[in-house]
Amino acid sequence: TDNRKNEHLSPFGEHAVNASWVAVQELEKLGLGHEINLHVAEVPVEYQAVQSLLPSLWKQQLPQLVVHVGVSGMATTVTLEQCGHNQGYMRLDNCSFCPESRCCMEGGPDCIQSVIDMDAVCKRVNSSGLGVSVSVSKDAGRYLCDYTYYMSLFLGEGRSAFVHVPPLGKPYSAEQLAQALRAIILEMLELMEHNKGKKHCLHDQ
Repeated sequence: TDNRKNEHLSPFGEHAVNASWVAVQELEKLGLGHEINLHVAEVPVEYQAVQSLLPSLWKQQLPQLVVHVGVSGMATTVTLEQCGHNQGYMRLDNCSFCPESRCCMEGGPDCIQSVIDMDAVCKRVNSSGLGVSVSVSKDAGRYLCDYTYYMSLFLGEGRSAFVHVPPLGKPYSAEQLAQALRAIILEMLELMEHNKGKKHCLHDQ
């Protein structure tokens, strides 16, 4: 599981605490059960750092699934992102850098879908009585969250997910967010196991 810092105002904007990182740290305490190895890493809000860090993460950890988590000041629910986008990256990162090409991967597909059906995950978690509202989005924002997600989807052939969480207390606590992340990730892994062997179309035509 990887973490994105607040992408809207750097590094944490108007929020004193980065809700996504705090929630992921709480998730690390909870764990995903004895049979699932959870590796947690914090990713800088920098295009070039993402370009160098993600390939090594995928290569070294050989994960079944990578779940990125970021905080969105606009979110009021825990939001599952279905896809990552290649173009439209015009905002400067925390190093005042922006890709000259305005894209994540030159020549890559415009959009890559996760192999995970986020609508199915959303329905399952919302019907579980968890007390945290979950929704689905198809636009991760064309900044570092979207950029990271696209690259991870490319590297992992779709075996990635991105979850946006609202700021702490708006309305959920770190513990509630961690419980939601745990439930979401377990549902994702179960769906992946169920769909093992099935072919997925990762790239939008």
